[in-house]
Amino acid sequence: MEKVKLLEMRKFKGFSQKQIADKLNMSVSNYNRYEKGHLPLDEPQWNKLAKILDVPLNEIIEFDDKQVIICNDHASASYQGTHNSYNIPKSFIETQQKYIAKLEEENIALKRLLENK
Repeated sequence: MEKVKLLEMRKFKGFSQKQIADKLNMSVSNYNRYEKGHLPLDEPQWNKLAKILDVPLNEIIEFDDKQVIICNDHASASYQGTHNSYNIPKSFIETQQKYIAKLEEENIALKRLLENK
């Protein structure tokens, strides 16, 4: 899955793929594979990219469809059979919980509307 947010932010900030690749100490072709979604990015790489682009991580991070994240005491993820550990920021979890609560409230309101028809 192409990393659209990363691609757009890189362009918005005026960086070429070569400039980002140089800052990550990798070839342009390898960086291109990350942007195109052909290679998965891990948490340290996402953090480096956020620092290079000088943006909060949540403005560029995009998860792959095949990646599953389980938020327990120690967040972990599984990507195509490999096991990686991730530290998910508390603010991200809180934002997701607020969004879920909002959706639940909307569901209740919609159910009431349907019942009153």
